[in-house]
Amino acid sequence: MSTSCFDREDEAFIVLVNHEDQYSIWPHWKAVPGGWTAVEGVQGDKKTVLAYVESHWTDMRPRSLRDWMQQQQADAPATETAAG
Repeated sequence: MSTSCFDREDEAFIVLVNHEDQYSIWPHWKAVPGGWTAVEGVQGDKKTVLAYVESHWTDMRPRSLRDWMQQQQADAPATETAAG
């Protein structure tokens, strides 16, 4: 039985981010998949890159949802005033 590269303690990883500001770790030697971009200057063992992700990905909601919710909140006062 082989071990996944994601489970190996001696593997070096990079951090990826997509257009929705979602993060992932990825083996440094594998091609970066479409839709993802490597975070510049972040590479290391699994513990190191996971610590980076934990400190930077503080809101799990996709960017499009955050933007939509912010727009709904901005529009709410105008809607409430017009209804009242």
